[in-house]
Amino acid sequence: MNIEQFYPLFLQADKVTIDSRKIARNDIFFAFSGENFNAATLAEKAIEEGALAVIVEQPEFENKEKNIFYVPSTLAFLQQLAIYHRSRLTIPFIGLTGSNGKTTTKELIHAVLSEKFNVQYTYGNLNNHIGVPLTILSIKPEHEMAVIEMGANHQKEIEFLCTISQPDFGYITNFGKAHLEGFGGFEGVIKGKSELYDYLKKNHQTIIVNENDPIQVEKTESYSPKITFGKAESEYNFEPFSEDHFVGLIYQGEKAVSKLTGDYNFTNLCAAASLGLHFGISFDKIRHAVEQYTPTNMRSQVVKKENRTLVLDTYNANPSSMTASLHNFITFEGSKTIIIGDMLELGDESKKEHQNILELAKTLGFDTIITVGKHFKGVNSSELAFENTAELSEYLQHHKIQSENILLKGSRGIALEKVIDFI
Repeated sequence: MNIEQFYPLFLQADKVTIDSRKIARNDIFFAFSGENFNAATLAEKAIEEGALAVIVEQPEFENKEKNIFYVPSTLAFLQQLAIYHRSRLTIPFIGLTGSNGKTTTKELIHAVLSEKFNVQYTYGNLNNHIGVPLTILSIKPEHEMAVIEMGANHQKEIEFLCTISQPDFGYITNFGKAHLEGFGGFEGVIKGKSELYDYLKKNHQTIIVNENDPIQVEKTESYSPKITFGKAESEYNFEPFSEDHFVGLIYQGEKAVSKLTGDYNFTNLCAAASLGLHFGISFDKIRHAVEQYTPTNMRSQVVKKENRTLVLDTYNANPSSMTASLHNFITFEGSKTIIIGDMLELGDESKKEHQNILELAKTLGFDTIITVGKHFKGVNSSELAFENTAELSEYLQHHKIQSENILLKGSRGIALEKVIDFI
């Protein structure tokens, strides 16, 4: 089975899935194999339940009469099918990466562009070598634009994802201290994320540049075409403002306030607004998108609970985003407790970076500092240093937090959201 032969069948399908629990009638099921499970054993059942076709990587499960097809690698075939589908799409593709704020920026860009266009975009955090192909394969004839988030934790990953998504526009949110272990330090982060710039330059595509970021400016100097914001002389100029700790932006005297907290979200708003203006969307509609967008993904999410304010930022954490979160949270009025979880994938820099964050928290003067995770516990001698969320949950059942404001910030692996019910 080759891509050209299979493509007409793909066009008949409702969707592509790799999850055997979510197969619906007229789906194409890619049966991935793992160490403990071989999804190819479910191929016949999937067809019986209405799947249009199944792709397997064990020849003994092939049954062409039932549309069960063998390929040497289901992953490679998924990626190649996505590349083939992408080559036949003429809509604009916007590629997005960065150390912090990727998903929030993607959500904002989708919200703004959806004021005028039918936009398909990366769902949730499906931004890797499997998620990007799945997103591309979900694009239908009715879609007019695509926003593709690309994540990476090592060199050459963004380069590879660009060969699949082939973006026409690209934006790097920032370069921060994330995945230092895989990238080999901060310089490695810059090099790895800049693979998006390399692709866009090579293919003469458009780069979106925050001109307040010296690295972005240096990496795109003398390049054209690009869309710029951030400086008075930039193509699009915005001013920041805040309202009840919610960040907003001002464009030509008109204001739009979001439901996001943190000054660091200002540039995320600017990127989305700049793309909206570039594609002919009025600021009135941009304001509507910004003000209607409600974060529900544990990223800069503000929640009211029993007359207290909780800031949930538990989906990701690294030294850059943790520092920004702490500086933002200290500006809240009233008593403040922070619950901070380990920052993962920092390699040899881990102990030093956890010490730095703990010292920063002490310097800022929060009423209570609670840490969760082995890395923080290794540098925190306080009795409020817990090894995991289970330990903290047990403690909170007997010791209620009294502060008016509570920040929860940590890496995904720490799962700080598990303690919310005990606050």
